[in-house]
Amino acid sequence: MLDQILIGAVLIGALVLFVWDKWRYDLVAMMALLLAAVLGLVPSDQVFTGFGNAAVITVAAVLVISHALWRSGVVDALAGMMKRVEKRPFLQLVALTLLTTLLSAFMNNTGAMAIMIPVALQLARSGNGNASQVLMPMAFGSLIGGTLTLIGTPPNIILADVREQVTGTAFGMFDFTPVGLALAAAGLIFMWIASRWLVPANNTRSSANTPYDVSAYLTELYIPEGNPLVGETLYELESKSKENFVIVALKRNGKQITAPPRHQRLRVEDVLIVEADADTLQQVLDATNLELNAEEEFEERFLTSDEIKVIEGIVGHDSRLIGRSAADLRLRHRFGVNVLAVAREGQTLTPNLSNVRFKPGDVLLLQGNADVLDDIFRRFGCFPLAQRSIRIGTPKNIWRPLLIFAGAITLTAMNILSAPVAFTIAAGMMVLTNVIALRELYENIDWPIVVLLGATIPLGGALESTGAADTLAGLALAVSEDAPIAVAITVLMVVTMLLSNVINNAAAAVLMAPIAVSMAASLAVSIDPFLMAVGMGAALPFLTPIGHQSNILVMGPGGYGFGDYWKLGLPLSILMVAVAIPIILWAFPIAG
Repeated sequence: MLDQILIGAVLIGALVLFVWDKWRYDLVAMMALLLAAVLGLVPSDQVFTGFGNAAVITVAAVLVISHALWRSGVVDALAGMMKRVEKRPFLQLVALTLLTTLLSAFMNNTGAMAIMIPVALQLARSGNGNASQVLMPMAFGSLIGGTLTLIGTPPNIILADVREQVTGTAFGMFDFTPVGLALAAAGLIFMWIASRWLVPANNTRSSANTPYDVSAYLTELYIPEGNPLVGETLYELESKSKENFVIVALKRNGKQITAPPRHQRLRVEDVLIVEADADTLQQVLDATNLELNAEEEFEERFLTSDEIKVIEGIVGHDSRLIGRSAADLRLRHRFGVNVLAVAREGQTLTPNLSNVRFKPGDVLLLQGNADVLDDIFRRFGCFPLAQRSIRIGTPKNIWRPLLIFAGAITLTAMNILSAPVAFTIAAGMMVLTNVIALRELYENIDWPIVVLLGATIPLGGALESTGAADTLAGLALAVSEDAPIAVAITVLMVVTMLLSNVINNAAAAVLMAPIAVSMAASLAVSIDPFLMAVGMGAALPFLTPIGHQSNILVMGPGGYGFGDYWKLGLPLSILMVAVAIPIILWAFPIAG
C-alpha cells in the first residue's frame, strides 16, 4: 500500500508541475522518473527501458516522415488547390478543415497545422473570409484527424504497444478508423455549422494587414552636416536609447541598405529608416540633433530587399524563445535579425519591445537574411507564417516520398511488418533517396516528446506493478457500479479527455492505459474498448490552448484568448463522447 501512495504522490506532483508549466514537460517527466527510481518504485534495470520502447521509436520515425512530406512539397501542392475557394468563406472553412483533418491522419498534426496556417491566412487576406473563424476549427480538425489511423497521434501508437504487451497483438494501421471516421464526420459537420456563432470573429487577420501596422512606427531621420554622430556606428546610435529603437534601413547616395550591419559608420546626409514609438523617437531626437522627415509614406519596401526578408512566425509551445527576450538572446548581434513587432492574442505589444519576454503563441515579425530567418525558426522552435518565396522541393520529388510512405502503410496494414519496423525503414529510405538530408534526420524529431514518452512509460509500468492502477480502476468501477459497462467506458474517456487538456496527450495515454487494462481485467471483458476510449480521450483536448500544440499555434494568428477555446471546445467534446462510445462498442465488442 505504501508503494501505491508513493507512486500516486509522484504522479500527482508531476501533474501539478505539468499544469504549472514553469518547467518543460520532458524535464518534469524525467524528474518524476528519477524520483520513482530513488524510491524503489521503478527497478534500477528498468529506469531507461522506455527509451527503447517500440512506441517511442515509431513516434520518432513518423515525425521524420512528416518532415519529409513537407520538405518535398507534397502538402504545398495540396494547399495550392485551396485558392479555388478563396472568395467563398464557407467553402474556405470546409476545404481547410477537411484537408487539415485528412493530413493529420497520416502526418504529425502539429506539422500539418504549421503548413496550413499560412494557407488560411493568405486565403483570408486575398478573399472575403475571416481567418479567426477558420483557424480554431482547423486546429480541432487536426486533433480529430489524429484519431483516424495508428500513426495519426502518439497516443494511438502507445496504446497499440500496450495492447501488444497484454494480448500479443498490437492495434493495426486502420483499427482506429471506424471510430475516427465517425468522429471526423460528426465533428466537422458540427464545426461547419456552429463555428460561426461559437468562434470569435476577430478582425486582426481579416484584412491584408498584419495585427501590427509596422509602417505606423517607421520614421525617417536625416543626418545633417556637422552632426556629432558622423563617424559613429549604428550600434552606438541604437545604444543611445534604452527603449525599442531599431534601424531597419539606411539610404545613402540614392541606394538603400536594408537591415544594415551594426558596425556600419554613419556619414553626412545619410537617411535612416527607424522603427520606434513616439516617446522613444523624441528621446533619440533630443540626444542626437537628428532631423525628422515624416513627409514620406512608408511601406514594406523599406524593410525588404533581394536578400533581406520580413517574415512572421509563431512561437511554438516548446520554443527556446519562451521566457526570454530579444535582448537576452542578442538576436541582432548574433544573427543580424531585427524583431520589428510582437503580437499576443491579436494585440500588438509596443513598449520596450526588445525586453518583451516571449510566450507560446506569440506572433513575431522578424527582419533579416532569408536563410538566417529559416535557421532561426528551426533553431528556436518557431513556425513561419509567411509563404516562402522559393518553393521547397520540386514536383519530381513529390512522388518519391509518397510511394515510400504508401509502402510503409501497406506493409503495416497487411501485417507483413510491424509499425515500428515499417516506419523506421520508411524514415531511413527518405534519407537514402535524398528526400531529406541526413543532417535533417535528427533536427526534425521532436525530442521533448521522445524524452517525455521514454520517461513516462516506466512510470506507467510502476502504476501497474504497485497495484495503484487496480486501485484506481476499482474506484472508477465503483462510480459506475450497477450501471452498464458503457458507463465505465464513458467515465474513462471523459477523465482521459480532461487530463489531456492540461498535460501532454501522450503522457495522458501512458498514465491512463494501465487503468484501462485493470478495469477490463476486473470486469473480465476485452481490453479493446477501454484502450480505444483512452485513445480517443487523449487525442481530443479541445478545452484549452495548452492541451495541444495545434491549439497554441492558432492562438496568436487568430487573436484568441485563453477562454475562447471552451466555447467551441466544450460542445464539441460532449459530441465526441456521445458519438465515440456507441461506435467503440460496435467496432470493439465487450466480449471480443
